[in-house]
Amino acid sequence: MAKGQTVERQRRAFVPDEAWLAKQAKEPILDPDLPIVDPHHHLWDHLNQRYLLDELLADTGTGHTITHTVYIDCRSMYRGGGPAEMRPIGETEFANGVAAMSESGIYGPTRACAGIVSYVDMTLGARARAVLEAHIAAGNGRFRGIRHAGGWDASPDVRNSHTNPPQGLYAQADYREGVAQLGALGLTYEAWQYHPQLAEVIALARAVPQTTMILNHCGGPLGIGPYAGKTDAVFAAWKADMIELARCPNVVVKLGGLGMDIGPFDHMHRPVPPTSREIADAWKPWIATCIEAFGASRCMFESNFPVDKVSTGYAVLWNAFKLMAAGASADEKTALFSGTAKRVYKLA
Repeated sequence: MAKGQTVERQRRAFVPDEAWLAKQAKEPILDPDLPIVDPHHHLWDHLNQRYLLDELLADTGTGHTITHTVYIDCRSMYRGGGPAEMRPIGETEFANGVAAMSESGIYGPTRACAGIVSYVDMTLGARARAVLEAHIAAGNGRFRGIRHAGGWDASPDVRNSHTNPPQGLYAQADYREGVAQLGALGLTYEAWQYHPQLAEVIALARAVPQTTMILNHCGGPLGIGPYAGKTDAVFAAWKADMIELARCPNVVVKLGGLGMDIGPFDHMHRPVPPTSREIADAWKPWIATCIEAFGASRCMFESNFPVDKVSTGYAVLWNAFKLMAAGASADEKTALFSGTAKRVYKLA
């Protein structure tokens, strides 16, 4: 690493191809007045991709009514010095500054980063509480919880999470003690790992029932490495675990993230980007399974931008979600597109 180069200034392995995305057919916005809370996006300034407030608003401003967004940990803008466990406070400070800019109204009606989820090393156990309290102070009323990603797989063809987690992280006693601190402070925990680890999520949810857990990206189904070409088997194993996980009342699930390059779909490798109907048809079995297992009141659609932008543009993605929810009742649609996120992240 060059002198002075910080974590967030690394190159990303996969970034959206804007020329390819420009080939995506323009679509009329479905149900344009439906209020949407986007509960999962990132902001960063990498050497080969910048996605900050301007880029976020360019996406959220493509026709859907995005009322609020929730910022999720991605190692952006950590402090450059001080105790190692306190450096992630910089991410909350950064996201809170973006939220303050957005709250001014100068940049339009969308309230970006209305909720903030950052990182704390959960293996600090009880000592995580002091770091969490520092995040709360830095968040100016917007800090909602943490994500300490645990994505791990034995295959060298599956890259592990940015936290470089060890195998079995969720079962560690100190990690569970850290997660318990979240519940004690009224904060949430984001679970991000891969589908073979869902049994570990179930065990963690049962071990810390007082902490609300938010399962990211439909539980992380994989379609690369040893899982490539085995979608039916992956789906069957994933579905059984998701049904069992839904028995844990402290768990809610984010519906999205299936456009990542690690997943079971190849949309990003096609000559032109998919239509909303193509996305809806491909994703619906996974999305419908989540909704059936958890209920609409424990599900929320998410963009996962700009990560999922390798597969589709923002407007088409939300059209696809609306197609997938076409058979839902009015109350269910409210929950899926805004209500669950507002309740879980305590948004006004």
